[in-house]
This record gives sequence, C-alpha cells and structure tokens, in this order.
Amino acid sequence: MSTYPPPQVALHPAAITTALELPGYRIVQNLGVVRGIVVRSRNVFATIGAGLQTLVGGDITLFTELCEKTRQDSFAMMSLHASQMGANAVIAFRYDANEIMQGVTEVLAYGTAVIVEKI
Repeated sequence: MSTYPPPQVALHPAAITTALELPGYRIVQNLGVVRGIVVRSRNVFATIGAGLQTLVGGDITLFTELCEKTRQDSFAMMSLHASQMGANAVIAFRYDANEIMQGVTEVLAYGTAVIVEKI
C-alpha cells in the first residue's frame, strides 16, 4: 500500500478547527467563506483492483488512498485560499462530497477565514 504525503498547508493545521472559536484566541475579523474544491474520477485499474478487494472483504485500500489524497488536496487548497485572503485561522471547517456523475466525485473543504489574536 502506498501512502501519499500530505500537500503543503498554508496555515498551521492547529489554526484550522471545526469549532466556532479557537481556544486562547480572540477573533478580531471575519474574512468570509473559504473553500478548496477537488474533482476526481476513479482509475479503471483501481476500480478493478478494488473490486477484487471486495471479494475478500475488509478495507478497500485503493479507494481509501484515493479518498485520503482528495481530502488532503482540498484541505490544502482551502488553507491556501484563507492565507491569500490574509487569514491566520479558519473556524467552522467542514468537508462535503457530491457525486457529479458515476465515478466522478467532488470533495469540498470549507470554513470561515478569520484573523485571530492571542488573548
């Protein structure tokens, strides 16, 4: 099983949270919604390999790796978008995924870009 190294994230990962606040910090400015969108399709060979993995059961590693890489990429893109807006943190971070057509999925990482200062 190969693993993909995570892409470079523009903001420190500790400054990105699913919460509505960042403990120890005060939000001084809300810069708006930021997002990172990745659209991926399944590789025909990976689909065949994953089909074979379903015969034995358990983790379907080919799809797990594809999903993880896609989420890492959308997270990094969202972080970069926030940094470009001048944010130093993102609150209310979430993922969303939609199937655009059979075998093609959009993964969206989004949140609210903010400027915080230490309390």
